[in-house]
Order: sequence, then structure tokens, then C-alpha cells
Amino acid sequence: MTTNAPRPEVLRYTAFSESTDGGNPAGVVLDASGLDDGEMLAIAAEVGYSESAFLTARPGERAYGVRYFSPRAEVPFCGHATVAAAIALAERDGPGELVFATRAGIVPVEVAEEGGTVRATLTSVEPHVDEIADADLGEALAALGWPAADLDPAFPPRIAFAGARHLVLAAATRARLADLAYDFARLEALMHRLDLTTVQLVWRELATVFHVRDPFPVGGVVEDPATGAAAAAFGAYAREFGLVPEDAVLTLFQGEDLGRPGELTVTLRAGDRRVRVSGAGARIG
Repeated sequence: MTTNAPRPEVLRYTAFSESTDGGNPAGVVLDASGLDDGEMLAIAAEVGYSESAFLTARPGERAYGVRYFSPRAEVPFCGHATVAAAIALAERDGPGELVFATRAGIVPVEVAEEGGTVRATLTSVEPHVDEIADADLGEALAALGWPAADLDPAFPPRIAFAGARHLVLAAATRARLADLAYDFARLEALMHRLDLTTVQLVWRELATVFHVRDPFPVGGVVEDPATGAAAAAFGAYAREFGLVPEDAVLTLFQGEDLGRPGELTVTLRAGDRRVRVSGAGARIG
């Protein structure tokens, strides 16, 4: 962007909540065509949210290139900023289908109004689940301050991907999930080495109801309040290990322990490996 060019408008939306007091806030720039990488990173740092989305119109009906920046670095995909950007576009152009070309791949998004609430549903790229070495798992638990005995044995620790990589660890109790005071630098170093975006900490309340938390030190944020990319990765993980049916709707509650409650809906369809993540949103300010 040249020094004489006007700065693009930076919108602020929360995702996965109808209230601006809940969910995960994101910055949204609907026309980032004049910005270079350094300028996008600087805007993301100034906004200060866990991520901001920068859109550039592409040839085709309602198609956009999208890049995501945390205050510290670019990430390949961000679910809550996708939902925020889609709702911002819907408020400007009306609801309907969108196509986001992200660095992780093509992500279709559908925005619809349901009973006066605008909701966006993203469809993830093809997911996969990978092993984690015992030494790396031990380092993750040490950084978190979690004894191995505090893990739920029904949920094997794995790295799950649906646009970004997340280490999935399941707590045996809600109290274990609530007690999160980790070694920021130690966990950050491990996450950089393993190319992780967040650590997806989960506790199962009911068959298809989960509570989740996401440490995000690599983004310069202690904890992400509502994490759509991790929700998609978790849906793929839960299906792969038969923890939920192949055809299922999961509810993930996140942000309660931060005082920013949010709700993410994860939809799995038999015969389709992709994962759908839905949520409401609201403009801030």
C-alpha cells in the first residue's frame, strides 16, 4: 500500500456468539488488495485479536482470496475469522454461498438467516489425523502441567488437521480442563517445532456435547476464545476413532472459562470426509 493510499476499513466481528460479549473477536478487512504482508501483520497486531482476515476479490461469483494473520504471524486457516468475514460480507451483500481460497485450500462458506440470527457454515478442506511421538506428548503435558493420569483414556492424543494442525488432548474431568495455567514459552517452542496452530483441549460432557479450550502461544495469545479450525479438526478426529457416529452433529462450548462463552456446531456427514463448522456472529461497534 502506498503512503498516499487510504487505509482500508478494519471491521470487528465476534464469531460463534450472537452477543459481542461472547465468542471470539476477529478483525476483518473486506478489501486488502492494496496491502502487503507486513501491512497485514501490522494491522492484525494493532487490532490485537487472535486473528484477523484479509480478503481480496477473485474472479467468480462471491469468490475471495483470504489470508489470516495473528498479531505475530500468518496462519494457513482460521475458522472464527472465516465466520466473521462471511457474516460481514452477508451484511454488505446479502446471505448466500461464498468461496474462500485460503492457503490451506478452498473453503466453501454458506451464510443464512435463521430466526433473525445470521449464521455462517464453513466446509473444511480434507482432514487427516497423525500420530504424536511419545516424547513430544510428554513435553506437551509437561508444558501444560498435566499429569498423564489426568487424560481421558478413551481419547488417544493425536495431531488433527482440517486446514491447520492441532494437538488434541482430552481431560478426564471438567475440573482438569478448567485449571489451565501453562508454561507459555515451553509450549510455544514445542508448537513451533511440530507446526501446531493450537492445542485442542477437550472434555466430553455428553455423547455429542464437548467443552473445549485452545492455548495459542504461537499467535501471541494465551488462549483462543472460540476456534473454528480446531473444531473442524476435532470433528475429523472424533469420527476417525469412532467416538461419535459418522453422521452426527456435535456441540462444542468454548470460552466459558474466559468469560466469553461461545457455541460451535460441528456437522459430520457419512460419505463426506470434510467437516462443517457453523456459528453465529455479531458486529462489534
